[in-house]
Amino acid sequence: MKKTHVTGWGLIAVFFCGMISAAAASPNVALKPCADAKNKMDDVYCIGDRRVAHRSMISEAKEIAIGKKYAEQIDRSSRLVKDPVITEYVNRVEQNIAENSDAKVPITVRIINSPQINAFTLPGGFIYVNTGLLQAASSEAQLAGVLAHETGHVAARHWASSMTKQTLLQYAMLPLIFTPMSYPVYLGISEGLNMGIPIAFLKFSRDDEQQADFLGLQYMWKAGYDPNAYLAMFAKIIQDQHSDPGSVPSIFMDHPPTRDRIIKAEEEIKNILPKRKEYLVSTSEFQDVKARMTTLLSAMKRNKKNKNAPTLIRREPSSQPASTGKSGGQSQGNDQPPVLRRRN
Repeated sequence: MKKTHVTGWGLIAVFFCGMISAAAASPNVALKPCADAKNKMDDVYCIGDRRVAHRSMISEAKEIAIGKKYAEQIDRSSRLVKDPVITEYVNRVEQNIAENSDAKVPITVRIINSPQINAFTLPGGFIYVNTGLLQAASSEAQLAGVLAHETGHVAARHWASSMTKQTLLQYAMLPLIFTPMSYPVYLGISEGLNMGIPIAFLKFSRDDEQQADFLGLQYMWKAGYDPNAYLAMFAKIIQDQHSDPGSVPSIFMDHPPTRDRIIKAEEEIKNILPKRKEYLVSTSEFQDVKARMTTLLSAMKRNKKNKNAPTLIRREPSSQPASTGKSGGQSQGNDQPPVLRRRN
């Protein structure tokens, strides 16, 4: 009986020692579990269990269907990079971000062959990234930062929320149709309700952009990436815009990486994100994929140049015999050389 008692305490001691060893080996493990996910927007340990999506009259299924419709249009009208190595790598980086996010819908990434530094999100989890952005990124963490920002738009359902607000505004403005008003006032209301912008390049509000920054930095942290890489990408975009004003498209510069956004991102990294001993910054695979893309784009550019270059076509000889006339004995045939004859 005494032997059994000692063995039981020994097992308990081994169990607690194992728990302590596991905690020491994992310095990033949360000390306090997520207690209330509804009120933990700034708690990275609640990611995946909290609700960050805005309320909307549009269901997730409808949002995905709308996004798929417009994605098909973009796929037909854009020059997509279909290299399996490049597309698989970029989607794998995104899946790592998505698995460590609050997104509730599947996310796919497509790459557009465009030199502009840009990325945008369609409703329902369809993300598009330009080759110009991939070339501008100097590390995998910088690419992950942009993808995490776009994932923040998906998780918060910013498009569906924006459409819901516009629908409610339209209903609210119905009485104004029967209310006398000056033409400029009516015109201003109409322009406010009708965006006049293609849905494929939907512009999010400034608050939505800041929330996407807020969520994206948390998703980067949970996925193991260095959040400071996102700030480095900000600096690169600002530098490129100053050196070449046309390098950054106007759709992105409508909500540029302003000083206010940068300051808030720095504060979030300092005050909200726990410290890690190690971060993933870049990999050799990123450099290999980037070099592969550069080679691919160069080959596509050469092929396009050769395709548009003028070509010389050899003229086929004519089977019609040459005929002589009164024009100095010269042949009237188009394909035969002139014949000189002695004058009598």
